[in-house]
Amino acid sequence: MATPDSILELLSPYPPGWGGTLLSGAAATLAISAGAYLIGIVIGMAGALGKLSDKRALGVVLNLYTTLIRSVPELILIVGLYYAGTDGLNRLLQMAGLPPLEVNGFVAAVAVLGFVQGAYMTEVLRGAILAIPNGQIEAAKAFGMSPFLRFRRVVLPALLPNALPGLSNLWLSVTKDSALVAVVGYQELALATRLAGASTKHYFLFFMAAALIYLAITLVSNFLFRLLERRVRRGQPALA
Repeated sequence: MATPDSILELLSPYPPGWGGTLLSGAAATLAISAGAYLIGIVIGMAGALGKLSDKRALGVVLNLYTTLIRSVPELILIVGLYYAGTDGLNRLLQMAGLPPLEVNGFVAAVAVLGFVQGAYMTEVLRGAILAIPNGQIEAAKAFGMSPFLRFRRVVLPALLPNALPGLSNLWLSVTKDSALVAVVGYQELALATRLAGASTKHYFLFFMAAALIYLAITLVSNFLFRLLERRVRRGQPALA
């Protein structure tokens, strides 16, 4: 059984402690999550606007995208998109007479998770846009606002209060889903924890430490989203 002194030594950020490895893994988790989240927002906004447009063919494609992504487990999507995507890209490069490309694990993780997040973001943002009273948009049209100006001054400020709870959940979701990228060999917090446990045989200690780090990320994230929601809801009646 580990003594308090040995626990501190094992969790030390300096070798032979593994605290530094865990913190590096946590930083990688946050970097992957932030990159995927931003990509997801871009895809989600484009998808939401596309679904609400009058272009029927585009709506069919987007419906297929969101249905397929949301119906398949993230682990299968990550493994499939990583290996199939890399293989497909290298086949295209080979056909073009170019050398194969070695895909960086971080870039692959961000791209795959962002693509998955985009499907969920699409539905969250689409629902938030539909919740905007139609009279506000019609009034903006009557004032002669261009579509971009209408989106920036009317749609975006009005959809944020409706979308933030869902966006907050998706952020917390992607911080947990980032652990799945360990299957493609990129070291984030979950993989760093397994390595530390396997090297020292103190699995319980390191998995508890990782759980506390994930909890800290969640608490800080919730606090920041509450501040953001309070700001975008300023001037609105307080919720009961």
